[in-house]
Amino acid sequence: MKNKIIFYLAHTILSGSLLFLISCQPDKIGVVDQAPNIVFIMSDDHAYQAISAYGYALNNTPNIDRIATEGAIFNKGFVTNSICAPSRAVMLTGKHSHINGKVDNIQPFNWDQENFAKALQRSGYQTAMVGKIHLNGLPQGFDYSNVLPGQGQYYNPNFIENGKKIQIPGYVTQVTTDIVLDWLKNKREKNKPFLLLYHQKAPHRTWMPEEKYFKLFDDKNFTPPANYFDDYKTRVASAEHEMGIYKDMDVVYDLKMLDKEEELQTRLRKHFQNQYDRMDSVQKKAWDAYYDPIIKKFKSDQLEGKDLALWKFNRYMQDYLRTIQSVDDGVGEVLDYLEENGLTENTIVVYTSDQGFYLGEHGWFDKRFMYEESFRTPLLMKYPKEIKPGTIIDKMVQNLDFAPTFLDYAGVEIEKEIQGESFRKLVSGEISEWRDAIYYTYYEFPGEHHVKRHYGVRTDRYKLIHFYYDIDVWELYDLEKDPSEMTNIYDDPAYNDIQKMMHKRLQEMRDKYGDSDELTQSNLERYLKAKGINDHKK
Repeated sequence: MKNKIIFYLAHTILSGSLLFLISCQPDKIGVVDQAPNIVFIMSDDHAYQAISAYGYALNNTPNIDRIATEGAIFNKGFVTNSICAPSRAVMLTGKHSHINGKVDNIQPFNWDQENFAKALQRSGYQTAMVGKIHLNGLPQGFDYSNVLPGQGQYYNPNFIENGKKIQIPGYVTQVTTDIVLDWLKNKREKNKPFLLLYHQKAPHRTWMPEEKYFKLFDDKNFTPPANYFDDYKTRVASAEHEMGIYKDMDVVYDLKMLDKEEELQTRLRKHFQNQYDRMDSVQKKAWDAYYDPIIKKFKSDQLEGKDLALWKFNRYMQDYLRTIQSVDDGVGEVLDYLEENGLTENTIVVYTSDQGFYLGEHGWFDKRFMYEESFRTPLLMKYPKEIKPGTIIDKMVQNLDFAPTFLDYAGVEIEKEIQGESFRKLVSGEISEWRDAIYYTYYEFPGEHHVKRHYGVRTDRYKLIHFYYDIDVWELYDLEKDPSEMTNIYDDPAYNDIQKMMHKRLQEMRDKYGDSDELTQSNLERYLKAKGINDHKK
């Protein structure tokens, strides 16, 4: 009996020691019953067309593609409001803009409200946010934050580390990645699951590339989309924009034609001069060595009309895609770290953007409209424990769904106030039934780029949009027959029944998400007051 007791005590002590050793080494494969880590990667204005996994052949993004190869690619990822800060507020809260209060880039964001990071933090996760968030105030829900103020800068950027402003030399995309890797290696507690928001500034305007990619795409002549010279026939609201590459893109601010002679005096020249002046002498020398010959040739050629429109498109595409190449490099560094440290199996990795972007479609850059290229956003995700490599998702998900999805994976209760839905079982293949309509709103007008206020509903095949405020215009599209949204069929008698059906769906969406004309008017009045506009028609 005595020997049995001694054996039992020894066995218990040995087992406990082994369990203790395992619990203290979460980086090692074989961890039992650990909540999944979450690495949520978000870039800014990254068009799905500019990720090679989507098949548009504009560029090559091998590291972002790895997420799709090892997991899932979503062909119908959408946002609820295609503009930077509101999109991020929706992502954090799981609530539409009119509910979380951040309807535009002007209104403040209330950090005191619930967000998914707070819920995970309370549940034992160590949480960190690094990079761009574009929401004023100290981020809540994060044990560590090191974020860009406002839009951030490409060269020698300022950061706010846990509330303290600092400047870090270097290129913002690499700096952001270095901060992320430092947190993973040196700052996190390795006995806790972690949530890491890794948010890049690029490829946001003004698309200033990293030196190592200055010459990338020099030998490529980009062919503009078939509707690059769109005449906006049948689409009144589209015609009034101020986001045309040919008409509105600033040759200095956007296309880097900052000539030393100061002959190219454009509306936004001084704003780009400020960005250029952030560079140190070594950075400026490298920049000038590449761009000065391009500036000289541009001034000599004196392009006009169609030739100028095509030149501007190519300059835009080159720099835009170059900034993405650095983003892809950073994704590769983080994926490599996870793999080398035995974290891959138990880590959810998501790559997305705060919205889509126009790469010449309809002649545009920027976003804001409910048309597909800005409404739709890239979304790739991997989690080896549940998601099969090469999974393709064709159901409509939105940035509204990130919060409940992450909470679902972590085993944390999803509060009733959250309006999104967890797509965990959708991506794992456990369910096939899913929503058949999504809702969109855009509020920032009068404002930059002159995109009218609008809201709308999209189903798998049709899209209904209502432009309002100083106009009252309805648009209807058959996405199966007209995927580029060139013909407004709202008044086409052949679509009378479809029009009625879509109006019904729109009202259902507004009722479901708690939106109304009264709330729309209230948000309009708040915006006009913040902008100092008295006459609401100006």
